[in-house]
Amino acid sequence: MNKSDSGAAAKRLRKNIKGINLKVPLTRKKRRRYIHFDNAASTPALESVLNDLGEFLEWYSGVHRGTGHKSMLSSRAYDESHGIIGQFLNADPERDSVIIVNNTTEAINKLSHCLQLKPSDVVISSDMEHHSNDLPWRGKAVVEYVRVDKDGMLDLEHLAAILKRSWPRVRLLTICGASNVTGHVNDIHRLAEMAHEYGARIMVDGAQLIPHCSFDMKAHTDPGHIDFVAFSGHKIFAPYGAGALIGPREVFAGSPPHFTGGGTVKVVMKKRVYWADPPDRDEAGSPNVSGTYALARTLAYLKQLGMDKLQEHEEGLTRYLLEQMTRLDGVTVYGRAQRIGVVSFNINGLPHALVGAILCYEAGIGTRTGCFCAQNYVRNLLKLEENHSHVQLYDQKRNDKIPGMVRVSLAGYNTQDEVDYLLQWIRNILENKYDFRQRYRFFAPSGSFMPVKGRVAAWNLSWRK
Repeated sequence: MNKSDSGAAAKRLRKNIKGINLKVPLTRKKRRRYIHFDNAASTPALESVLNDLGEFLEWYSGVHRGTGHKSMLSSRAYDESHGIIGQFLNADPERDSVIIVNNTTEAINKLSHCLQLKPSDVVISSDMEHHSNDLPWRGKAVVEYVRVDKDGMLDLEHLAAILKRSWPRVRLLTICGASNVTGHVNDIHRLAEMAHEYGARIMVDGAQLIPHCSFDMKAHTDPGHIDFVAFSGHKIFAPYGAGALIGPREVFAGSPPHFTGGGTVKVVMKKRVYWADPPDRDEAGSPNVSGTYALARTLAYLKQLGMDKLQEHEEGLTRYLLEQMTRLDGVTVYGRAQRIGVVSFNINGLPHALVGAILCYEAGIGTRTGCFCAQNYVRNLLKLEENHSHVQLYDQKRNDKIPGMVRVSLAGYNTQDEVDYLLQWIRNILENKYDFRQRYRFFAPSGSFMPVKGRVAAWNLSWRK
């Protein structure tokens, strides 16, 4: 693959982005094309998928029980979408089940129920996890945390020690494929080998990894096989409320459904219920048919475009951004160089929330600030101890006082021109940071900084124009 191939794929993707030319109001009484650098939270939608979805909605109906033409077509599209989603991750259609959920958080909570853990079982997580891959396991088993080093990288020697110490009680290693704070990528297949050596399964939180590179669950006979994977459509250009949990059908068939009701059963009697087979037993109620269809169409488009090409383009942008940012005096970048397109930083002497506000109102750049639902990991990177007084600050929405970072997250459609514009505005902030302190005030009711003067009144209604 050459650079022109990756550049061409990125340009094709960019042309397909809904709202790519959207303009937003700035404090200088003018508008500018918006730059979305918050892709780790949610990516924009694709025009082609919107068009496909519009055509499909003419045929939309309830699935699996209707006898009309619309219902039969919707049922087929919904079932085929499961297969397309599984193929994107190279899941085994004979042994794996694709369960449609709303998002990664729901998927991990569902798995924590399906595994039927005992209080004496051990689940191994890590200090770099999103809250969604930490909190669902608490209270269901003994949770051990693999530590990270000073740069936020996973300590594999510590993992090996926990596995050895916890055998044979360890049931699961649950780990992020890539961090939403540093962008660090874990060697998931090596981790799978380590877990399997001690008779444990592995679950990969793929919310950040899957949107940025090809993902292969590998064959069940492969020592590096990924047993379970969860991801969200809204982070991979399909913001229609559908995600997936994929894993061995036997596991889901061997546990009662997390939610019960319509669609989860074969036969219901007064004193006995015969549950449906996976995935139906774990998709209670009327499913998100249109969201599932849109997710499948999105993944099919990305596969045709070439995930490897988009990955190469994004890696080049990320390297460039890191090289330039590390040369700026007064900027602290967290983590090591190799990563997906996630770069978190701070500007010395300025609250992270203020930097995010300046980039928003002055430059029309969307970033994210705070702890990114990974508070323990962020505290570790900032070298801070746990501070219970932060609870009161959260209640008061004092984001100006709570430690955190500014996060820039790239995707395959972003360009070097956009990165250069961001870098120029970081330089502008460094040169004028004390002036910006005077021009912005923190408003506790909204928990954010806002300009003292500027065209902010039009902000709330600007999307209507």
